[in-house]
Amino acid sequence: MNKTRRAQIFSLLRQHNPAPTTELHYSSSFELLVSVILSAQATDVSVNKATQDLFRVANTPEQFIRLGEQGLKRYIKSIGLYNTKAENIIKTCHILVDTHAGKVPENREALEKLPGVGRKTANVILNTAFGQPTIAVDTHIFRVSNRTGLAPGKNVLEVELRLLKHVPAEYMKDAHHWLILHGRYTCTARKPKCDVCVIHDLCEWKEKKMFRDVEQGR
Repeated sequence: MNKTRRAQIFSLLRQHNPAPTTELHYSSSFELLVSVILSAQATDVSVNKATQDLFRVANTPEQFIRLGEQGLKRYIKSIGLYNTKAENIIKTCHILVDTHAGKVPENREALEKLPGVGRKTANVILNTAFGQPTIAVDTHIFRVSNRTGLAPGKNVLEVELRLLKHVPAEYMKDAHHWLILHGRYTCTARKPKCDVCVIHDLCEWKEKKMFRDVEQGR
């Protein structure tokens, strides 16, 4: 895919959604960090349902430490892998208090040292909480990048690096959210909605005509 077409894709995505953001509910960088850790192999809807009550009781590292691992589990037991996630979150809270004065660090190296935080989670925090031009490649972004031809790659790191190289600078900050939302609601895995896709004419997916014809009943 050439530079002009990539720019046109993001221009259309911006026209369709001028101010994209995460669907996780949070009011601080710490709340976002907790929510992103909880969201691994879980839906944003399920995380929001759990944190709605949790954040009323505790929403700082110090308060989480007082709540304790067992206390935290009572609020997140509806989320997959909640035992491991509770353990990681409490450990993370201790590190934040002991090493970062209770604040979420704004650099990748420090973030990736926190239990339960890998490259993808760090990218989400850096981008969404701190406005840095990073892209967290999840299954949706991986699919959209490969299917459309925007930034094809064999693994998530390869796709991430290609996106960072090829996404025009003016779109970089919001690219993560545009792509994940496009993959979540339009360019879905099993039945992409090519008939309503705003970037249909720019997409380089070879099978898109077949799917559009099916959607339109041809």
